[in-house]
Amino acid sequence: MKGKAYGLLKEIWRFRLSYLFIAPFMICFILFILIPVVCAFLLSFMTYNSLEPPRFIGWANFRYMISEDLLFLKYALPNTFKFAIIAGPCGYVASFLLAWLITILPGSWRKWFALAMYSPSLMGGVAMTIVWLPLLSGDRIGYLNSFLLEWGFIGDPVLWVTSKEHLMTSMIIVTLWSSMGIGFLAMMAGILNVNPELYEAGRLDGIKSRLEEIWYITVPSMKPQMLFGAVMAIVGTFKAGSIGTELSGMNPTPQYAGHLIMNQIDDYGFIRFELGYASALSVFLLLLMYLSNKFCWGLFGSKGDE
Repeated sequence: MKGKAYGLLKEIWRFRLSYLFIAPFMICFILFILIPVVCAFLLSFMTYNSLEPPRFIGWANFRYMISEDLLFLKYALPNTFKFAIIAGPCGYVASFLLAWLITILPGSWRKWFALAMYSPSLMGGVAMTIVWLPLLSGDRIGYLNSFLLEWGFIGDPVLWVTSKEHLMTSMIIVTLWSSMGIGFLAMMAGILNVNPELYEAGRLDGIKSRLEEIWYITVPSMKPQMLFGAVMAIVGTFKAGSIGTELSGMNPTPQYAGHLIMNQIDDYGFIRFELGYASALSVFLLLLMYLSNKFCWGLFGSKGDE
């Protein structure tokens, strides 16, 4: 063991310059990702209110989550799956299609359209206040209600963000509007970097339409960017939580229509101060993200000599 340890230290010293370069990233990763994840995992087996010392209770938090927490089972979990299954894949497909459409534009137009698509993801709460809240206001002066009333599509104003029936739909639409983030830019870069000679070879081999070019050439040539976009879409949809409360102006949302797992974590962590159970919910959410990422790796990850 002493000889192996000496050999390892000797090897590290031989590549000390390389370790020096990766040290800033590793320090930040350990301090802000690895240690918090480990602490959350440990706290998930304890009861802790931030005032008294943590007390080990075993699997009690997880048993409560899957058998007794009716708010989680009835609202948070189904709403999260519904939101993620619709907003995630739809935003992912929209990112790819818009990136592809922008890449076929002339270079002088391309950068402006890319900026227009990307800018909503940078605005966040500012765009929510300036654009969506007046648009989806539930009274007659709300832009959407005013338009629909004027053209006779509806007879009474619709409560787009304060009713149980329409809040989830409004959340999904706003999320799709702001989903053209870093994953969209990665896909656009991947499409632009596809070798043009592949398209020429494809046409010689019998590819006749743009759809066939996308399916047989573009997508296989940019699997790393497709994987990155999928991971970002998964993380973005699962970590969403504040959008429902920002749109409705209520916490919790009306009849828990927009109550997601992140809202449940915030409720137990920052309002009830049941940090042990909040950590258990965080571990469960992390597990969901991990399984979803494994599924994406299966679709877009490299296999063999690809």
